[in-house]
Amino acid sequence: MARKAADGQEPLKKGETPLSRQFNQIKAKYPGAILLFRVGDFYETFGEDAVKASKILGIVLTRRNNGNADDHLAGFPHHSLDVYLPKLVRAGQRVAICDQLENPAEAKGIVKRGVTELVTPGVSFNDQVLDNKQNNYLASIVFPDHHQNLYGLALLDISTGEYMCSQGPLAYIQKLIQSFLPSEILYPKKFRNQFVESFGDQFHSFSLEEWIFTHDFTYPLLTQHFNTQNLKGFGIEEMPLGIIAAGVILHYLAETEHKQVAHISSIQRIDEEKYVWLDRFTIRNLELIHPSQEGGVPLIKLLDQTLTAMGGRLLRKWMVLPLKQLEEIKERQAGVAELVQQPDLLELLVTYLRPIGDLERLISKVAASRINPRELVQLKKALQQIPLIKELLSKQVYLSKWADRLDACQYLVEKIEMALREDAPMLAHQGGIVKSGYLEELDELHQLSSNGKEYLQDLQRREVERTGITSLKVAYNKVFGYYLEVTNAHKDRVPAEWIRKQTLVNAERYITDELKIYEEKILSAEDRIAQIEYDIFQELIREALKYLEQIQWNALGIATLDVLQSFASIAKKQGYVQPEIVDEDAIDIKEGRHPVIEQQLPSGELYVPNDVYLDNETQQIIMITGPNMAGKSALLRQTALIVLMAQMGSFVPAKSARIGLVDKVFTRVGASDNLSKGESTFMVEMTETAAILNNLSNRSLVLLDEIGRGTSTYDGVSMAWAIAEHLHNHPKSKAKTLFATHYHELNQLADDFPRIKNFHVSVKEMGNKIIFLRKLLPGGSAHSFGIHVAQMAGMPTALVLRAHEILRHLEKDHIKEDQEEKLKQMPKANYQLSLFGAEIPASLQEVNDQLEKLDVNALSPIEALLKLNELKQLYQSK
Repeated sequence: MARKAADGQEPLKKGETPLSRQFNQIKAKYPGAILLFRVGDFYETFGEDAVKASKILGIVLTRRNNGNADDHLAGFPHHSLDVYLPKLVRAGQRVAICDQLENPAEAKGIVKRGVTELVTPGVSFNDQVLDNKQNNYLASIVFPDHHQNLYGLALLDISTGEYMCSQGPLAYIQKLIQSFLPSEILYPKKFRNQFVESFGDQFHSFSLEEWIFTHDFTYPLLTQHFNTQNLKGFGIEEMPLGIIAAGVILHYLAETEHKQVAHISSIQRIDEEKYVWLDRFTIRNLELIHPSQEGGVPLIKLLDQTLTAMGGRLLRKWMVLPLKQLEEIKERQAGVAELVQQPDLLELLVTYLRPIGDLERLISKVAASRINPRELVQLKKALQQIPLIKELLSKQVYLSKWADRLDACQYLVEKIEMALREDAPMLAHQGGIVKSGYLEELDELHQLSSNGKEYLQDLQRREVERTGITSLKVAYNKVFGYYLEVTNAHKDRVPAEWIRKQTLVNAERYITDELKIYEEKILSAEDRIAQIEYDIFQELIREALKYLEQIQWNALGIATLDVLQSFASIAKKQGYVQPEIVDEDAIDIKEGRHPVIEQQLPSGELYVPNDVYLDNETQQIIMITGPNMAGKSALLRQTALIVLMAQMGSFVPAKSARIGLVDKVFTRVGASDNLSKGESTFMVEMTETAAILNNLSNRSLVLLDEIGRGTSTYDGVSMAWAIAEHLHNHPKSKAKTLFATHYHELNQLADDFPRIKNFHVSVKEMGNKIIFLRKLLPGGSAHSFGIHVAQMAGMPTALVLRAHEILRHLEKDHIKEDQEEKLKQMPKANYQLSLFGAEIPASLQEVNDQLEKLDVNALSPIEALLKLNELKQLYQSK
């Protein structure tokens, strides 16, 4: 006969206990998460959860003795949660924390339990999970329906309250995902295949039901959260897919039991028009945030001299979102210049910033009621620096603009200063938080507690003297409270009025009426102390919450000043100069250097600087030849990095730089095979190049490195040649281009295309050896020096000699000269120069006008034939 469950529910199944039933009911609500189930002083996992947890955490996996193969267990002490939880989350697991919701001592039947928090890779406040200089973004992606080709994206860092959304074509959303690298991505279930195809499988992701991704469901979630009639004030009202993505995130927070989210006080629009376009290939190829190879050094590692966590996070954002607005760039530069020109000012600002810590995440913890006493003291210390910073920067032209906006939150600082001890503990319910003198009642209780303990010591001394029991001691445990312990050797001396409570192997324990009276006084005083101190702490949290908006603004202001001092510090240390940013089309860099490579050179070796000049009229494309290892790739990258650093607001590694605003940076650098998806080097190369050629503008900067090397020589030369022609002849844009190649045949292009110029990276031959001079000089290179490079790489001598022999044979037979002659005779595609560049006869102006309006990609074959016939008749009539 089935047993009746203790809580009056349906009868227990065979082998089921009230505890296992409770676990199964809660687990059913969180099927995709590991359930940490609080049992006494332990968090336990069961079944498949236990198997996963034991592998990830390295804890012992056991099994109950009931023969059930699925009945695995694995657990750890509850006080070790902060050690084990981060390991589970970093492994990509969603973790439901199930706590006891009542005191087990007072529970009738089984203890009530419930999930108090669902921690996921993208939703966490835990300091051990978070990287203090990186945002921990949760992203949500809305896929297009059949009538549009737009995607929606929202990003939230719950630990800081930063909330953003945008919408656009797939390439734009991919670029944003690559820039912000979310820890977790939400998407609709039915788009699982499209999600992997578009964004890969390297992100932790979670799919939700389709009905959540609707405007009718999500729009009210946002207006209710922000308590507004509409979303016009945030600038996202006309961004329906961005709104849906943002609403999905709010829904997900509620589902994961994150309901105290007052710190999410605004939402920003990520405006595509405001920032330089960096596609996902460019962010990777230029190694802005992450190295492309193990052991590499990304640009951020060099530039990050920030002293606060929020400064480090803001710098990352500035790096992947360089500005296009001239005035805003100049304002940032002006702030950096003020610090560079005043070393004492910079030194003092560094001193004041250093103790601030992570003000942004501290105030978020206040809003979420997750802050501890020690962190509230740190919040006070951070705010105490603000008056010093305001005073320091008050007389500066640009820096004072940010300093003036900072709020010292003086009343809050004074209140925390008066109430909390400097050495306040992390736990709020164990006392030791509040200073003496803050509350009279509390001081009296402390006195009582302290005197009570002194009284117990006195009682012990008196009883030893009265009874002669020298081994007598007064002790305490949770079961009996305070007691007198007497060893067996003296138990015959125990007075008759003592009451025996426990017998041990070598001793007896007793209580007395006097002891119980003082115990009650002491323990009630300590309980009262803990309660009063906890109440005072909660009152301080409520007071701090009133300053939420001011402190969030302070965090942004401090972060901005921190990034500017970081730029100033690196500029002084490395000898960077202030670039001139202009609303023109030319880029003119004198003695530019690669910021990362120059720091990695052996001691005593100097980086060889180079000049680069590009414009839209005279030198649009620079064709760079030279041997491998000569420095072509470094030259390409350093040019892009100098431009991007300038448009972030940083100083740059050069003697001087005049940068015409760039709106897009494209790179095709290095082999980035996607062989796991069955794509060859050449396929990847052509895909990335196509993405560049289809998105050019007059203000674009294009870097092409060794295009065509992933296929046969003739195919490679042909594609590289055609790409160079296309860039030169593009009717709507004159993208400034650095084109590094080992195909010397491409030098021929400069003879026929006026805006293509040949340069080479120089080398010096000494006998059979070459020395890389790494200097960019005008004119093409006729030599590849491939055999020399092979010899330097350690190829067997016999092989190198044989290669020399073959080379002499080829040169003797003039194969190379024949090839050059064929290139000269090849039909040129520079007809557009006469048609679009030179003056057009009036008789052909109408034909030209029609051609310029023509969108070839939009014509069907039959429409194209009809249009061609129309133009032919028009031409013949002139």
